[in-house]
Amino acid sequence: MGFIKAFSGAIGGMLADQWVDFLEPPRNIPATAAIFPAVASGTNAGRGSNTKGSEHVITNGSKIVVPEGIGLITLQDGQITGFIAEPGGFIYEPGHQDSKSIFTGGGLLSSTVKTSWERFKFGGRPSVQQLAFYVNLKEIPNNRFGTQSEIYWDDSYLGTQVAAITRGTYTLRIVDPILFVRNFVPQNYVGASPQIFDFSDVDNPAGAQLFNEVVSSLAPAFSNYTNDPNKGNRMARIQGDSLGFAQSLAGAVEEGYNWSSDRGLTIVKTAIQAIEYDETTKKLLADAQKADALSGSRGQSFLQQSMARGFESAGENSGGQGIAMMGMGVGAAGGAVNYQQNPNQPAPYQNPFQGGQQQQQYQQGQPQQGQYQQGQQPPQQHQQGQQPPQQQPPQQQGGVDGAAKLAEFKSMLDQGLITQEDYDAAKRRALGLD
Repeated sequence: MGFIKAFSGAIGGMLADQWVDFLEPPRNIPATAAIFPAVASGTNAGRGSNTKGSEHVITNGSKIVVPEGIGLITLQDGQITGFIAEPGGFIYEPGHQDSKSIFTGGGLLSSTVKTSWERFKFGGRPSVQQLAFYVNLKEIPNNRFGTQSEIYWDDSYLGTQVAAITRGTYTLRIVDPILFVRNFVPQNYVGASPQIFDFSDVDNPAGAQLFNEVVSSLAPAFSNYTNDPNKGNRMARIQGDSLGFAQSLAGAVEEGYNWSSDRGLTIVKTAIQAIEYDETTKKLLADAQKADALSGSRGQSFLQQSMARGFESAGENSGGQGIAMMGMGVGAAGGAVNYQQNPNQPAPYQNPFQGGQQQQQYQQGQPQQGQYQQGQQPPQQHQQGQQPPQQQPPQQQGGVDGAAKLAEFKSMLDQGLITQEDYDAAKRRALGLD
């Protein structure tokens, strides 16, 4: 038993005239403040004027305003006696039969707060005097994190351990005010002479503790993000994915320090200002970028451009003959190299446009019949009656005729891979005009 709801929503001028004295949040509270005392306001002294911050005591008949995005907690002897999360005006009437101790406002906060209320609610009857504090239920910004030395984690995309120095900020939200006040806020912030609990206050030991816990959770958070297939396994996406990395960071913090289940806190969004990788990681990323550039359709485009440049160079240096050699393709060219290195392998593909010229070039510089290099012995004569085996020409592969090859050059011309001059030169050779 505690409060009766007088109206919903923001307080209006007419109602303010009727409520001569009431309590409300203090003015000019920083956005990083989480807990702050209720202060008395009076229309007699000028509507909305605030009195001393220490006047956060409510008694029978006290009227109190709860703004949107703000919750109200009342305490007696350090124990929570009431909670309001609905915007509107309320009257404290602990003895009234219709009064209630908790107003959750519905939504996700409702079930969470009700569970905590049943665990920690005040066991006796509230007295006529309570201490009233407001709780910030909005996103609390500008909570900083940063590392002075490298953090390390295993990266599945690069397949090894990587390292970086990082810094940034995150926003957090109080998702269970009862847990937050009971288990985390020091007593000096919710006592008879309260202070404003501000996460950004360098003298706030609780805020400093959160900073250290977040920094300790960065390595597993980076690992969670970069090894998540749903995130594409790419750490380069972290800086542009404030919600995705916040989920990874919140999961790592929850696993290590139970922020949500023990303190009623959660991380909502992150803003990474910088990630400075060590030299080894930078080299790995550069290699990964090159591999990406040469994969898929982009790699095929690079290959076509390279072939086109090769055709152009061959046409300039050796006319149609060079173009015909280029027309053999990558597989045929590779076969020619293998044949020279391994004579026992099948002979390479012979270009039909060149006739016997390529065979002649292939044999050029090799000892011909009746010619022996100095120091070599002539081959043994065959036994009488035996005929020497006839020399077999290298076996051609594929059986591609001149017309098919000419059609292939025409397709290359249509794709812009060779010039018209290149095509004309190949055509003249195919027709025996050169």
